[in-house]
Amino acid sequence: MQAVDFGTFFRYWLRVGFVSFGGPAGQIALMHQDLVEQKHWISEKRFLHALNYCMLLPGPEAQQLAIYIGWLMHRTWGGIVAGTLFVLPSFFILVGLSWVYIAYGHLPVVSSFLYGIKPAVTALVLFAAWRVGSRTLKNAPLGLIAIAAFIGILAFKLPFPAIVLIAALIGMIGGKYRPDWFSTSTQHGKAGKSSGPALIDDDTPTPEHARFNRGKLLRILAVGLGLWLGAMSLLVALNGWDGTLTQMGWFFSKAALLTFGGAYAVLPYVYQGAVEHFHWLTAPQMIDGLALGETTPGPLIMVVTFVGFVGGWTHAVSGTDALFVSGLLAATVVTFFTFLPSFVFILLGGPIVESTHGNLKLTAPLTAVTAAVVGVILNLAVFFAYHVLWPQGLSAPVDVVSLLIGSLAALALFRFKAGAIQVILACGTLGLLYGWTSSFMASI
Repeated sequence: MQAVDFGTFFRYWLRVGFVSFGGPAGQIALMHQDLVEQKHWISEKRFLHALNYCMLLPGPEAQQLAIYIGWLMHRTWGGIVAGTLFVLPSFFILVGLSWVYIAYGHLPVVSSFLYGIKPAVTALVLFAAWRVGSRTLKNAPLGLIAIAAFIGILAFKLPFPAIVLIAALIGMIGGKYRPDWFSTSTQHGKAGKSSGPALIDDDTPTPEHARFNRGKLLRILAVGLGLWLGAMSLLVALNGWDGTLTQMGWFFSKAALLTFGGAYAVLPYVYQGAVEHFHWLTAPQMIDGLALGETTPGPLIMVVTFVGFVGGWTHAVSGTDALFVSGLLAATVVTFFTFLPSFVFILLGGPIVESTHGNLKLTAPLTAVTAAVVGVILNLAVFFAYHVLWPQGLSAPVDVVSLLIGSLAALALFRFKAGAIQVILACGTLGLLYGWTSSFMASI
């Protein structure tokens, strides 16, 4: 088959960046349909092989898969272009939405819409806990790990990294003595019917640039660390170690290494740091940011762009006379440090993965961590429910309207398998109707 020219390659990934709705499952399905079934750029077996590796890594697996395929087709720059275009449209869309939110969120039409989508977000997080749990908690020991993680973060306020470490240790020990408890495949499916010959086919030799080379790997590692150290050094020089932008860079560098199990798994850690420790934004703002993230293309972890924008704006990192610039600068810093590791992981590990062409399995520690993630996500659902249903505290009556909207959202997700965007837009519309009705009744 004829090689894909770089212009066609570039335009394809730019389009994906604008239409990649539906979370990782939807994004992976979109790429599979395009690249395997229609364009025949890569075979089913090679696609799943790359996906299995991405599933083992922290970070957004759909974006990492885009980096991997881009790198395989057009070397290092192909990976950089594919991975960047996968998130760039979402970045600019979220910056625009964040500006509207922070500048005009007090307007009745905006506040009514947000009132309706907050219960929907609570239902979405609860649905995420159920979805991950149904795939992960295959036996009682894994269920106990999830329960312990839920209690640990809710009752004892254990930090998310500590829960990950404890779960990994349990997996290491348990995997040695009872490996049957922790055996889980990372595959999203088995190779099905052949879609015909592909540019990168099952038996296509690994291209020269994708072969293992110790010197090349050391150079990639040096460049990755150099970019991180250079950016951090610049932030320290301009803002000091305790400056808002520096602390954002350091915090989200750590968050990027903890995103096992998807964005919902790391959100409690982001909440602990961004809301409780650094006070970059409030708890209601965090819920609103997650709702905006659900309605935009790209990985859900792009919600960190909203966190950065609001934190930069509220802390006026560029001065009180340049609030938009403050938000944009902070959003850029946060996004850079969140996604940089994904590029390094793929460019470093890709040649090793290409040398095997076998099935990669989840290790026992990672299986235990994934089980713990279920408890962590459930805790996040409880946290959101508390702030949405009892906004004035448990001593005040429950918000009946929010409870009704949240119940309808849960019914749509669990019973009718509705998509996240449809649920959020429908609940936002209900919020608008309630706001308009309340205003009309008050004016009579």
